[in-house]
Amino acid sequence: MLSYRHAFHAGNHADVLKHAVVIQLLRYLAQKDKSYWYIDTHAGAGVYSLKEGYATKTGEFQSGIGKLWTRNDLPPMLADYVDEVSALNADGDLRYYPGSPYLAWRLLREQDRMRLFELHTTEIDVLRHNFRDAGRRAMLYAGDGFDGIKALLPPAPRRALVLVDPSYEDKRDYTRTLKCVEESLTRFATGTYAVWYPQVTRLESQRFPDQLKRLQEKNWLHVSLTVSNPPTDGFGLFGSGMFILNPPYTLPAMLKQAMPWLVDALGQDKAAQFKLEYRGD
Repeated sequence: MLSYRHAFHAGNHADVLKHAVVIQLLRYLAQKDKSYWYIDTHAGAGVYSLKEGYATKTGEFQSGIGKLWTRNDLPPMLADYVDEVSALNADGDLRYYPGSPYLAWRLLREQDRMRLFELHTTEIDVLRHNFRDAGRRAMLYAGDGFDGIKALLPPAPRRALVLVDPSYEDKRDYTRTLKCVEESLTRFATGTYAVWYPQVTRLESQRFPDQLKRLQEKNWLHVSLTVSNPPTDGFGLFGSGMFILNPPYTLPAMLKQAMPWLVDALGQDKAAQFKLEYRGD
């Protein structure tokens, strides 16, 4: 929805899970010399301030990246993630949080390209400002990524990570995400697709993982992090999940090591838990 601003939620527990996974997906693609594309259907602003503006109104980052920031016992996957956030905060003070586009940009090599969609009229302007010096390696589109992605698939190098993470404030986003990924697979079956979703009390959210599993019989991974019981008023985020189609074979082992640590670090009550499901070729 056009009222949604991710800055309110930047660096929260859902971002920790999403971005730790995205970094590993991109690192895997970069193991081969051949180029790849990073495609983001809902790119947001790219970078967020944690010391002023929207993020200070909720302080959600304090129960997310803030819990990891000064730890010295991070599992490798989470240490890699915190290192990437640290690159935006060179003085050691947690002032800024990188969104998915910024993290991807840092990991892109000279031969790689990124394609970013953002529908929100203010967010796309901020995104353009943040990528003003990127040149043609980063193409930005003011529009609906669900529809816009069709023209990009298959990408020229036949290698890509596609991130689909709408806000889901509009319940139609669940259906649109399923349709987007299903149609994308028909155009580009070998791409890696990473779908983020929220854990909320809405029925659409609760049945979403099983719907995603039906998109492809095998070669998928599902990981979720629940940090608390559902809120008593029925509103608010109590966890999130990442569903990856055509994931790297190295990812399950990384998550098996990282997720128990993450539950201990970010869990808010006895309901805190993780789920990890993997179906290979």
